[in-house]
Amino acid sequence: MRRALDLALRGPAGGANPQVGCVLLAPGGAVLAEGWHRGAGTPHAEADALAKVPEGAAAGATAVVTLEPCDHTGRTGPCSVALVEAGVARVVFAHRDANPLAAGGADRLRAAGVAVEEGVLAAEAAEVNERWATAIRRGRPWVTAKWASSLDGRVAAADGSSRWITGPQARLDVHRRRAAHGAVVVGTGTVIADDPALTARDAVGRLLPHQPVPVVVGRREPVEGAAVRTHPRPLLRVPGHDPRAALDAIVAAGLTTAFLEGGPTLVSAFLAADLVDEVLVYLAPTLLGGDRLATLDLGVPTIGAQRRLAVREVHRLGDDLLVVARPHGAPGSGDPSGSPDPGTPSSHSEGS
Repeated sequence: MRRALDLALRGPAGGANPQVGCVLLAPGGAVLAEGWHRGAGTPHAEADALAKVPEGAAAGATAVVTLEPCDHTGRTGPCSVALVEAGVARVVFAHRDANPLAAGGADRLRAAGVAVEEGVLAAEAAEVNERWATAIRRGRPWVTAKWASSLDGRVAAADGSSRWITGPQARLDVHRRRAAHGAVVVGTGTVIADDPALTARDAVGRLLPHQPVPVVVGRREPVEGAAVRTHPRPLLRVPGHDPRAALDAIVAAGLTTAFLEGGPTLVSAFLAADLVDEVLVYLAPTLLGGDRLATLDLGVPTIGAQRRLAVREVHRLGDDLLVVARPHGAPGSGDPSGSPDPGTPSSHSEGS
């Protein structure tokens, strides 16, 4: 199963489908084939592995899969049927499919006489697809909000300049995490102020294999020569300033995760609406002072209403620190119509 999990991670993250890996084992235990899902519309992991063996070679085999084989016909056929037709005798999978439209493969396999074992490395497999599964259950993308600030919580100097607060290791980490999401979201203020490319790049500036879809939220159109218009993925424009409308547009594009890189206005609008699932704060050992804070009004009138976060990880990145936290015990959702316009020029995109 650990090998299947490694294979699953080769597939793109943040799309409409989960990351899934499969290993086919001969009755004697030898590996017959390996497969993984490469994105919506491509063969699922089980079908990918089965296609790599001659017809009849999978008879009596064991399929080790990170997710319950699907029982749904969409762009591809159900993996449960493919495994039965191939003569696979045993299926071992990590955890059940969170998508009710695709679940049920285990029951079909058992009904066809295939031995089924579930729950192997379930926690590790669930972590691989945590964002996808959460998005399926909630009906909206998983949202990661990211900002870089000084130790005193400022994201820019008094004149608005913000490049660079953090060092190269922190910025490289931003690009890696960008690539792990389906969409990267900024406001038009960030586009105007910083002209970010919003691509995911390596240490020497080369594009990473997976690129998030650039999403620009706000009333103003990016100018024709804006760097975001040269992004390898088509630009998704969301007019207005409703965070929920932005998430609806991302869902409609077939994406399940969003990396929120806008400035304080955009980030605060999502936070105030309780639409953030994870917060990444890159802290640089510097002081800036002034009024350019990382967040604006979050609807916290008293200390008793503060929005508590649970710290999950802390990483040292050169001279900088990365704090990964998730909201818990947050107050009720605010009215997005009363949130500030994320298109106002009070933002920056640290990874650019």
